[in-house]
Amino acid sequence: MDRRSLIKNAGIAGVLAAGIAPAVHAQAAVRWRLASSFPKSLDTIFGTAETFSKKVSDMTGGKFQISVHASGELMPALGVLDGVQNASVEMAHTAPYYFYGKDPTFALGCAVPFGMNTRQMNAWMYEGNGLKLMREFYAKYNVFSLPGGNTGAQMGGWFRKEIKSVADLKGLKFRTNPIAGKVLEPFGMIPQSIPGADLYPALEKGTIDALEWVGPYDDQKLGFNKVAPFYYYPGWWEGGPQLDFYINSKAWEGLPAEYKAVVEAAAAHAHVTMTAKYDAKNPIALKQLVGSGTKLRPFTQDVMNAAFKSAQQIYADLNNSNPEWKKVYTDYAKFLADQNAWFRFTEGTYDRFMQQQKL
Repeated sequence: MDRRSLIKNAGIAGVLAAGIAPAVHAQAAVRWRLASSFPKSLDTIFGTAETFSKKVSDMTGGKFQISVHASGELMPALGVLDGVQNASVEMAHTAPYYFYGKDPTFALGCAVPFGMNTRQMNAWMYEGNGLKLMREFYAKYNVFSLPGGNTGAQMGGWFRKEIKSVADLKGLKFRTNPIAGKVLEPFGMIPQSIPGADLYPALEKGTIDALEWVGPYDDQKLGFNKVAPFYYYPGWWEGGPQLDFYINSKAWEGLPAEYKAVVEAAAAHAHVTMTAKYDAKNPIALKQLVGSGTKLRPFTQDVMNAAFKSAQQIYADLNNSNPEWKKVYTDYAKFLADQNAWFRFTEGTYDRFMQQQKL
């Protein structure tokens, strides 16, 4: 090998050893802002955007910086979609079903009652038509989307009183996501949409009678067990809720191909990390909550059956009235049916057996 070749190869090796691909290394600096729908106190959900931002910076040698802003800093928690759409910020991290009021189709990008679990949602998004269909829908709002985490199946929430039947739901002011609220309205519940940062004061002051957020780890940090003694499961409205990174379409298209690849890789990393955090932290938190006096209760079968029936009626009505919903939901429902048939023989049977064993 001659001297010039040696120097050339050594130079490439040095760049690669530094963890910077030559094309990325040559890119100009980029500065973006990300508006989160979540408070800084939640290291799981808010922290997912920080995990994403750090990975983008690390993979570009600090050339691409994304500052992460908690709910309320740049805009309200539920205003982040508008912020991305009108380019007030380049991107957001949020739960798509928050925007059910704009169009129910948003919920299909996150979670619907009695919908997919986390693994099924990942399969639909990455290997089915999920990403394709949701991106076609989001394009109408000047948004490009990437999966941005999943909490896993959630808990059913905190109640001041015991829920023994559907009749006990009547008159309760219950904080939940918008589509779950629609399912519960026929039972006389009064759904409330309140951002995470405002939940504890609302429950403590009696503005609401009950609430659901995510699960034991977050719920313990937010202190709900200090106000409401009964903790219900499962959160049938959120079997596998996916969060999203929303990126302004023009900002996305303005990125060079190398930076687009970095953003996609960083989002996938953050997506997996969020689920791992919840799966690791929730069991410990649940033990602590029960140990401190929390009364753990399952929703009764009549509540589950009535809610399932109500949800199916809502979906049928939306299929008849909303072409956008029908286009996505038709594919979603078919994929879910196939997944449930498969999980019935594998994951479901295995999980039921293992949960009965003493380890």
